[in-house]
Amino acid sequence: MAKKVDADAPPALIIEFKTPQGEVWATITAEGREFKTGSTGFYANGKIKNPKNGMPYQVGANIILVGSKE
Repeated sequence: MAKKVDADAPPALIIEFKTPQGEVWATITAEGREFKTGSTGFYANGKIKNPKNGMPYQVGANIILVGSKE
């Protein structure tokens, strides 16, 4: 079976973190990636801070194209 690919996907996505009131805490970039499992999608990892007190948060995101695993 051929691997599922999204030819219209961009090379990266921007993830924005904001409160329900609309206050933006941070943005991080999720780069396109082929995972060890064979799936494709996007991956982001980094730290963001609470803008009010500077407390850091670790962020990790895997965004997987459904059905992309060989």
